[in-house]
Amino acid sequence: MRDAMGPWAVAGPALSIGAQALADAEWLAQAGAARAADAARLDALLAPLGVIIGGTALFRLLATPAAPALFAHLGAHGLYVRRFQHDPTRLRFGLPGDAPGWARLEAALASFAPPSRAS
Repeated sequence: MRDAMGPWAVAGPALSIGAQALADAEWLAQAGAARAADAARLDALLAPLGVIIGGTALFRLLATPAAPALFAHLGAHGLYVRRFQHDPTRLRFGLPGDAPGWARLEAALASFAPPSRAS
């Protein structure tokens, strides 16, 4: 059965919707442009906090010495980003899905005060 279905089972209606979306060149172009604009918006929010070291149209990987404090701060605001056990200076941010999500992220980042570094 695994050989027939591959690694992920997908419901018939989802396959139908996906096939329709992928056949719609105009929708694909609009979705791609919207994700690119969203990624640029996320870049602008994250740039003051550290170095964006990678990502795709759907997420960004941020390197910052303040990652542990930022992770805790965002969590306290109900926002979850991925942290990496092998490198505690990195956080992965997904694109917010809607205007309220963007507003929550913007407010949380605006209220973040990175910890002072000892000299």
